[in-house]
Amino acid sequence: MADTTGNTGARGPIGIGDTSGSGAGARTRVQVFEVSTLYGAATLAAALDAGLFGPWHRTLRVLLVSNNAEVPETASRLDGMRGWHRLTARFDRVVDWNDAIRPHHPSTWSPAGNDCPLWERMFRASWDLGDGPMDLVVESVHVSPAKALAAIFASASVHVYADGLMSYGPTREKLPQTLACRIQRLLHLDLVPGLTPLLLTEYGVPSELVPNEVFRSVLDELDDAAGDDGLDAELDPDGEGLPTAVLLGQYLAALGILTVDEEEALHERMLRGAAAAGHRAVLFKPHPTAPARYSRVLDKAAADTGVRLVVPERPMLAETVFRRCHPKLVVGCFSTALLTASALYGVPVARVGTGPLLDRLTPYQNSNRVPLTLVDALVPDLEAPGAGEGARGEVVTESGEAVRRAEPLVRAVGYCMQAERYPALRAEAEAWLTAHLDDTTARYFKRRRLTALGLPGGLTPGLVRRLPGSDHALRAARRVKRAATARARGK
Repeated sequence: MADTTGNTGARGPIGIGDTSGSGAGARTRVQVFEVSTLYGAATLAAALDAGLFGPWHRTLRVLLVSNNAEVPETASRLDGMRGWHRLTARFDRVVDWNDAIRPHHPSTWSPAGNDCPLWERMFRASWDLGDGPMDLVVESVHVSPAKALAAIFASASVHVYADGLMSYGPTREKLPQTLACRIQRLLHLDLVPGLTPLLLTEYGVPSELVPNEVFRSVLDELDDAAGDDGLDAELDPDGEGLPTAVLLGQYLAALGILTVDEEEALHERMLRGAAAAGHRAVLFKPHPTAPARYSRVLDKAAADTGVRLVVPERPMLAETVFRRCHPKLVVGCFSTALLTASALYGVPVARVGTGPLLDRLTPYQNSNRVPLTLVDALVPDLEAPGAGEGARGEVVTESGEAVRRAEPLVRAVGYCMQAERYPALRAEAEAWLTAHLDDTTARYFKRRRLTALGLPGGLTPGLVRRLPGSDHALRAARRVKRAATARARGK
């Protein structure tokens, strides 16, 4: 993967501009695209195909691949996944970031501040980038490798792309102004049609859509590139027909949200729910970094319910499964692929286990909260009363009213997560909470959080004064209120 030579010969079928010249000297601008997942690489490919980074002519495009798994040496490599070579054909070079900084780990390494100019000179020389202007296109800008790259290439314009539901939530950490002022835009998929991302808006960063239809065509291209590779036989090993339901495996134990046993139980509930809905053939799509034991635990549940269980052995995108199997139902917890199935493939979706997770997710500012809230609010519960035989979930994108109802909820949750950063959202949060002072409030908001912010649903100030730690809560509430008032007055 550490190919640092020109790759212009592979770009012919794509048809994006002039391909003459392989070095930076023949181009006026360098664009470096950092990626760590196949889904993210497909998002970047769609952005390029849609012309969101301009014409190829006189631009050097470098794909910088990072393996962020805890033990990268044991994880699946992107260059071994189906259709990878079709994605890399859109770039002049592919560089392996792990090799470039070895023995450091991509998720933990950042250069010392004084060393950044040295690293920049070294990478520009070794990757033949020249000394001209640069665009740096990264995933989450708060953590490495994106954080390290932004520090090293300190003069580069920064573009952030989001390939999941976290873009709809608030910015996780305050960014240095020297970085925030360099961010040009946020690129994202329209997974919840009509919902505007909250990410980076406090810095005035505009969001821009990567067209769903272009992204879908890239995914189809990945699947077509594999040709007759035996995948259909793997999805239907017994020749009895493709599975009609797909279960999306999570890996929440790695995040400390669930224990391993609890996560196994969650997957079992997905299978039993699909069986109760009448599906007799079910495919379990493991998370790429999940241990093999997760799929083995499902074997007994499948036998107990009389369901034929299929577990693909090779790593692949969930979207490949959707295209090949044409399922009638996709079940998950709060995986991004749930809404991809709905938005891109029109497949009915259903959720399992989001309620307890909303209560257990800590701290309240956890960046998984908005994805979890979105799925809980938009996607029907497979285990809800009356959801038995024949339950098929819903196509979320066909329910525009549900999306409109979810937007003020998401903005209220976002405000409570990062109140000091989004004071302009306080009035909206107060309005939503006032209109929903019932079980809905308790589902998505912690009373302690509402109390600390002085919001409806929290404890009254008189009662708070008599509670341990009340001074801190009151001070926090007053501070947020002052900030909101000052912002409203234009100060």
